[in-house]
Amino acid sequence: MRYLLTGGGTAGHINPALAIADTIKANDAEAVIAYVGTPNGMENGLVGREGYKMYHVDVKGFRRSLSPKNIRAAWLALTSPFRAERIIDDFKPDFVIGTGGYVSWPVLVAAHRKKVPCAVHEANAVPGVTVARLEKYVDRVFLNFEETSKRLKCPEKHMHVGCPLRGGFSSKESNGDFTVPENTRAYVLCYGGSLGADRINDAMLEMFISADTRLSDAAFCLSTGDRNYVEFKTRYSEAGLCDNKNIEVLSYIYDMPARMAAADVVICRSGAITLSELALLGKCAILIPSPNVTNDQQYKNAKLLADKEAAVLIREKDLTAERLADEIAALICDSEKMERIRKNIRAFAVADSNKRIYNEMLRLIKKNKQ
Repeated sequence: MRYLLTGGGTAGHINPALAIADTIKANDAEAVIAYVGTPNGMENGLVGREGYKMYHVDVKGFRRSLSPKNIRAAWLALTSPFRAERIIDDFKPDFVIGTGGYVSWPVLVAAHRKKVPCAVHEANAVPGVTVARLEKYVDRVFLNFEETSKRLKCPEKHMHVGCPLRGGFSSKESNGDFTVPENTRAYVLCYGGSLGADRINDAMLEMFISADTRLSDAAFCLSTGDRNYVEFKTRYSEAGLCDNKNIEVLSYIYDMPARMAAADVVICRSGAITLSELALLGKCAILIPSPNVTNDQQYKNAKLLADKEAAVLIREKDLTAERLADEIAALICDSEKMERIRKNIRAFAVADSNKRIYNEMLRLIKKNKQ
């Protein structure tokens, strides 16, 4: 079988596509996979490392404000599907799947025109503009959250599958060799994404300095992000915290599945992939959505969970060291509340997401060939 994948702009679009590619290869060693991205998108680096053939289509997103650049964006939206049709003629896929981002638009429209079975995956609670526009063209809309179906128009095309994940998060074997420090009541893991988050780092440092007695027997691991690590460690040292054996400061967490599996509380952003990881592992989380994401998607994701008492939500504008300490203490001092949150977030998990997507692709391929 031949599969054409697309999705770009952010790792949140690209990594689910790569997880689907992993699943395809695991089930069909002879499968041929190619990827369509934009000429300068980050997908080139991430997909390039996997060795898949890359095609390119130039497409731009529309700006909310009046801008001459919207004229070019409109032109590309109209013409890019024709370029994508040539890619489909060249690669001859049996199936085409997109995972969001502007580049999904021309590729899936072209697949529809060429009568190639196709699907799109929406990872966020509130569907993006591209997915909403593509709904009428694709054969299937894969959804991470069931509630997303209420915001789209073709429920007969919807299939709740969760979010496809890679590596340790796609299985229950996530503990690895990591062990929690001895003589601690709770292990708290904190990270602000791969690049880190200044506001989260600042609040954590102030909380460490305050030496809140409610947290004295908790162990912490904070990932500052590479760009913030040196500056943070300087401030950390100046505060006299270097001898605190219950605090570990890292620039990046390379064994995330193992550490998240071991954590009692996770403090993090609320991208769709992160929430799927938390749900799969049944983690008690304090979510601090990034305010810099288009359409405030992270807040909408986090609020969906918070409204179901499946996570604690703190908006970044409300984040302080005192508020953070209060929320952590309220959790680790109340085992019943923690267990309730764990139970509720597990309700959002789909353990066999990758398999569901793969099996549905095969079914649609078979149906198309009948």
